[in-house]
Amino acid sequence: MGRATARRLVVRLGGAERAARPDSLAAEEPLEIRVGGEALTVTMRTPGHDFDLVAGFLVGEGLVHDGDGLAALRYCAGTDENGANTYNVVDATLRGGGTLPLSTHRNLLTTSACGLCGRDTVEAVRTHVRWPVAADGLRVSPELLYGLPDRLRAAQRTFESTGGLHAAGLFDAEGRLLCAREDVGRHNAVDKVIGWALREGRLPLTGHVLLVSGRASFELTQKAALAGIPLLAAVSAPSSLAADLAEELGLTLVGFLRGQSANVYTRADRIGPPETT
Repeated sequence: MGRATARRLVVRLGGAERAARPDSLAAEEPLEIRVGGEALTVTMRTPGHDFDLVAGFLVGEGLVHDGDGLAALRYCAGTDENGANTYNVVDATLRGGGTLPLSTHRNLLTTSACGLCGRDTVEAVRTHVRWPVAADGLRVSPELLYGLPDRLRAAQRTFESTGGLHAAGLFDAEGRLLCAREDVGRHNAVDKVIGWALREGRLPLTGHVLLVSGRASFELTQKAALAGIPLLAAVSAPSSLAADLAEELGLTLVGFLRGQSANVYTRADRIGPPETT
């Protein structure tokens, strides 16, 4: 319902002359997420695939674990100054008519890290993991990993026109791109991918690889783990707490995936030729 890009007149500097021309910018608008009619949170996102975004967000917060837990998603009547629906409010209905506990509004996993030490934060996420990834038998070759960034970049249609979006891609064990999503927020792009998988009945994502176009934060590692993804790769650096969480949960964390090189920070045993028996 939304738009991924916006047009704006800009003055281009460089050389002896200034020239005014239209430019494409990545659209950014607020999205209010409600559960059972109760306001849960507001995120700034690029409009598009909003239902996937909300579904993935609920998975990443440990509120929904699979398609059976989510009954419906619908747009609510958020309006602009002309009375038109902005499609900036989505209400989720949990299976069985469930609503959120009062504590949920102020204790989301993605914000509860504030003021906590790293160890306590990792433990808070570990207790919400429904799909353990440590025993996942995924094994991929370095050559397969090296080819993933180009495949994801080829699917970034809006990035080509704006240069201002993050991307996330879900791949199977053979390196096939199953879903790619873009957003101004890297966490939103991941939510859109995981939400797509939830709505397609694919969770848990055993034997899959998640690639993100930026860095690998604690939050993205958390989201991957709660979706049952055993391998998270990023083209940039991971944070120390992301590595701590990945090690605790048995998730393979790859950073600096560029060209023909990468750093493997945890569970390097999943990277290599298939084992023969």
